[in-house]
Amino acid sequence: MTDLTAGLCETFVQLADTLADDFDLVEFLDLFACRCVELLGVGTAGLLLADARGTLTMVAASDEKTRLLELFQLRNSEGPGLDSYRRAEPVDCPDLARAGESWPKFSREAENAGFRSVYALPMRLREEVIGALNLFDTRPARLDDDGVRLGRALADVATIGILHHRTWQRQEIVTAQLQTALNSRVIIEQAKGVLAERLRVSVDDAFGVLRAYARSNNRKILSVANGIIDSTVEIPR
Repeated sequence: MTDLTAGLCETFVQLADTLADDFDLVEFLDLFACRCVELLGVGTAGLLLADARGTLTMVAASDEKTRLLELFQLRNSEGPGLDSYRRAEPVDCPDLARAGESWPKFSREAENAGFRSVYALPMRLREEVIGALNLFDTRPARLDDDGVRLGRALADVATIGILHHRTWQRQEIVTAQLQTALNSRVIIEQAKGVLAERLRVSVDDAFGVLRAYARSNNRKILSVANGIIDSTVEIPR
């Protein structure tokens, strides 16, 4: 079995396993974004999910630049992720320099951040669309047919996993679950900032340190993040 095949098998199993008692939505979404980058060979990935009212929120990104760009997209109500979600279909932009008419603010901001292309996929199961996956690259490019098929498969299995978990926990707590995930995200972002300043590293590197510490100590990322904020967890330089 090749490394790629083994990675695919492991990823699909992890994305489908959302019914465990200790399932953590934040870790699931972060895993999904990072595995998309690893398996699809893109530069970065960002994920937008809709709340009960259909309002999109940034819930995961593979690095800090992408997180900020996703927030910019939402604040300015324009961009590939929003279009993909609204149309329930993929949006392909192999050259952001030519996307000025479609998303003048977003394309300019994306280029300033170093991105040159984007491919957005709806998080969709039949007629239900719950969000959008955005795949960015630092060069003008488009996913080949194999990449498109794999990207859709990853988005589909993640969507099914999220919806299965929501159904299992009953529809009335979906909003509370998403709010909990968003609250957790705020804590993690705060911890990244504290750790970046403490270790004198970038925010992206700080998150890598945070995640590695959580894994090596068999702890949840949120638990470690809380410890960093209240100074009960010390990660050496």
